[in-house]
Amino acid sequence: MKFDKEFKEAIAHLPDREKDKLILRLLKKDLMLANRLHFELVNTSTVGQQRQEMETRVLKRARQISERFYSIGYLNMDVRYLSGEITEHVKITKDKFGEVSLNLLLLEEIVKLNRDNILKVTPGKSRKFCVAIISRIFKVMLLIDKLHDDYILEFEDQLKELGKLIGNNDYLMRSAIYNGLDVNWLLKAEIPENINEIHKDLRSKGYLK
Repeated sequence: MKFDKEFKEAIAHLPDREKDKLILRLLKKDLMLANRLHFELVNTSTVGQQRQEMETRVLKRARQISERFYSIGYLNMDVRYLSGEITEHVKITKDKFGEVSLNLLLLEEIVKLNRDNILKVTPGKSRKFCVAIISRIFKVMLLIDKLHDDYILEFEDQLKELGKLIGNNDYLMRSAIYNGLDVNWLLKAEIPENINEIHKDLRSKGYLK
């Protein structure tokens, strides 16, 4: 929704006490914005410190999720929920570096800790989960592509480790091949310059869904 000039001027000229009341009422209805303002205005920790806390959270939750594995469907839901927590961290802190590193950490831990859990179900039952993992890998590569070229070096070890984990899981490897993910991109930590076009083309043809 766009606000016209007259409306903006009217808001600007409201008495300070009235504006404060309105802001607090609006913030109660938008907790994400409230959390972001709290981080920017009140919180004394840095983005890096918040990222470290989130890293600890991801490692702990990934271990709990894996130890309490119930089904591949529930695993997929748990990963989606934890990914949402990372998204919330990024929206609050604007941590673009962490958006990549934390998602890579999540993928690494889930794939590593659940290799046997994934492979013990039928290929049909694992399909939705495997496609979701491959889709998330594409998402991470797209995020890296938006960052400065030098950042690829920061994620090199994580990308290579993830590539090895995918290659060591038959179901995920088959899903990667079928959905157009060249695992060599990860193993070599080399993201194609046209990764955005590759992703759009795959989606348009019905893959990664």
